[in-house]
Amino acid sequence: MTKEKKMFVGVVWNCAAELKILLTALLFLCSLITVFQFLPARLSFSPSDLRNCISSTTSAKDAVAVAQIVPEQFAPPPVTPPLNHLAVDQVVDGGVIKRAFNPYGTAAYNFILMSAYRGGLSTFAIIGLSSKPLHVFSKPSYLCEWVPHPINGTAPIHTTTSGYKVLPDWGYGRVYTTVVVNCTFPTPVIGGGKLLVHASTNGGGDRGLNYTDTIEAITESPAENLNTFNFTSPPKYDYLYCGSSLYGNLSPQRVREWLAYHIRLFGEKSHFVIHDAGGVHDGVMEVLRPWIEKGYVTLQDIREQERFDAYYHNQFLVVNDCLHRYKFMAKWVFFFDVDEFIFVPKKNTIKSVMDSLVDYTQVTIEQMPMNNKLCLSEDAGISYRKWGFEKLVYKDTKRGIRRDRKYAVQPHNVFATGVHMSQNIAGKTTHNTEGRIKYYHYHGTISERREPCRQLINETYIKLDGTPYVLDTTMREVAGTVKRFELKMIGSRLQKTRQ
Repeated sequence: MTKEKKMFVGVVWNCAAELKILLTALLFLCSLITVFQFLPARLSFSPSDLRNCISSTTSAKDAVAVAQIVPEQFAPPPVTPPLNHLAVDQVVDGGVIKRAFNPYGTAAYNFILMSAYRGGLSTFAIIGLSSKPLHVFSKPSYLCEWVPHPINGTAPIHTTTSGYKVLPDWGYGRVYTTVVVNCTFPTPVIGGGKLLVHASTNGGGDRGLNYTDTIEAITESPAENLNTFNFTSPPKYDYLYCGSSLYGNLSPQRVREWLAYHIRLFGEKSHFVIHDAGGVHDGVMEVLRPWIEKGYVTLQDIREQERFDAYYHNQFLVVNDCLHRYKFMAKWVFFFDVDEFIFVPKKNTIKSVMDSLVDYTQVTIEQMPMNNKLCLSEDAGISYRKWGFEKLVYKDTKRGIRRDRKYAVQPHNVFATGVHMSQNIAGKTTHNTEGRIKYYHYHGTISERREPCRQLINETYIKLDGTPYVLDTTMREVAGTVKRFELKMIGSRLQKTRQ
């Protein structure tokens, strides 16, 4: 027993130095915690703060290992950096309380870049979205800068010019509005370089600050040989279709009919750009695929734009991108919807009509609104075998109301575009196209996945819910020709397409 006591005392004596350090550390820690209890609330620390301080000593290697273990969906959101200075309320002369305001976060982006394109040797178009309140209630500006690549190690000379902005959505924007910025430099900018756009809020959002974001819109390497022939050569297509955003549960059969009809109408030198905002499901894709393989259709997935709340699935944004993307690739660009059918009278062709309008930059097209439920009695029992524009044959003839028009433009003279017409063109517009070209509108049929015929009648005139309708079989008469054209072009692969 005595031997064991001596051993214990020896161990304690040998560890005396370490015990002193440990006891001193514990005493200091307890004193520190006691002092914290008397600090003001704004300067207080919690046990979690101490744990954070201790955990900060973890090695970078351990941090990487932990990040690899935690699944991405459980990763914490990014932390907003703290303000450098937190404003507080103050009592000023006369006992007045001066209130403080501390902003956090951002309600909307200054600019969201979708695309940028050359419009010539010295001009560019930048297409994107921006905060709508910023443009409605403030005066943001854009400065364009061309930064050439260094030549033989010498510093490049930068060129700047003011950007001219166009807001083409006619006030229809929501959180965001479409913005087209035109950058035109006084001299050609070639030989490789970068186009920078400096977007300044000019006090919009916070009158005490002027935020400027620099956007790298275009980068051209010195090795890229700018082919100026692209701006002056005859375009690849005679007619190009720029489609609006397709969304919802669309009818594959209606899309099938629309494509076959218009590819036949516009001919071999035509092309169709379809924008998928969620409406191109598997059934619609099966209809598009044969025409994509034939080179008539380009499909663009624009579903990512749904993140940014603007009008009608960013319809104005995508048509302006399409305009500038294909600006030098088509003689005429058409803007209309997939429940609308362009028609030219017998003994005319789309070529003869558009050639007669070549002196105009923009041509608007008259609407023929069709009832989307009335069909002929003779189609009873077989209406499901007929195409939509073949069996919906009653036209709305109500007078004295303004109807939407659609349009076509010669794109090299257009700076920005809208849905029903463009207000930003060089050249003339004509609305006097009656008798030469029109479009039949089957409103709502593209999103109907069932048989459209709800009422079968045998009348040449009927008034329904106060609206007069007359029998118009113009489109019905061309259905057989369109069906034979589809069969000739792609065979029978779409014969079993469902509504």
